Amino acid sequence: MEFALAVDMGGTKMAVGVVTEDGRLTERRAKPTPKIGPNGEPADAAVLFEALTGLIDELAPFDRFVVCGVGCGGPMSAGGELVSPLNIPGWRSFPLAEEIERYTGLPTRVDNDAKALALGEGWVGAAVGERDYIAMVVSTGVGGGIVVDGRLLDGATGNAGHIGHVIVEPDGNQPPRQIQGTLEAETSGTSIEHRIGRPSKEASTSDITRTGALVGRAIGSVGNLLDIRLAVISGSVALGFGEPFFAAVREEVGRVCSLDYSRGLRVEPGGCGPDGPLIGAGAVGFRHAGHTIGLIEPR
Repeated sequence: MEFALAVDMGGTKMAVGVVTEDGRLTERRAKPTPKIGPNGEPADAAVLFEALTGLIDELAPFDRFVVCGVGCGGPMSAGGELVSPLNIPGWRSFPLAEEIERYTGLPTRVDNDAKALALGEGWVGAAVGERDYIAMVVSTGVGGGIVVDGRLLDGATGNAGHIGHVIVEPDGNQPPRQIQGTLEAETSGTSIEHRIGRPSKEASTSDITRTGALVGRAIGSVGNLLDIRLAVISGSVALGFGEPFFAAVREEVGRVCSLDYSRGLRVEPGGCGPDGPLIGAGAVGFRHAGHTIGLIEPR
């Protein structure tokens, strides 16, 4: 049995784990992503990486792993070589893969966290056996990974599928460091908190319904554009809002997907649950090591 060191790097928390070659998460560690440095200044690249390596050290020895896979917020450069996550301002053009590889000695691959989730869901989650689907994260930010004809879409710089930057309300909100009216500006946990003035988990029923409708609007547009049959949604906001959110998503998808070929697009919660980000990161690593992940061929 082979094992991957899996790393999930998010704006709210960072997590690491051990993923087996058949898609099981057997160990995990997590802690909040630092916001502040030792002297009260905003956390810089060194502070962030030191916190991450401290977490990685808890899974030593590294020689039990064959590869390291990382899911990280975007955008990033081609191949995930340099990361500039919108919700981690301390990393701008940060060579995350190179630094982890130097620290652990493991061949390391970084990809967008939502694309990693798409791999994981097609491997052992709600999209097993599907060749055309989108996997989404609605959490601190909003991202997506798209699989068409059994291929994970990368795009010219590896940022394809970023549904969070689709415009859903042209005259909508413009939180700090956001594009006005995008899905992320309207439905991410950060944006909801900015709009309602309290934590997103305290959102009203109308806020939950509105969030679901806007997510459904974006999914429906992608369904019409790319002829996909399934949308899988994970993330703390989506899963935390629960069935009222998913009901609103499905209603709006049904309204938007009214063409013969897009009608009936299914919407499902992520099948990997809270382990999805780390299972997806493990899938990124194993794919880099030459494994077939679900129906998706190695790189």
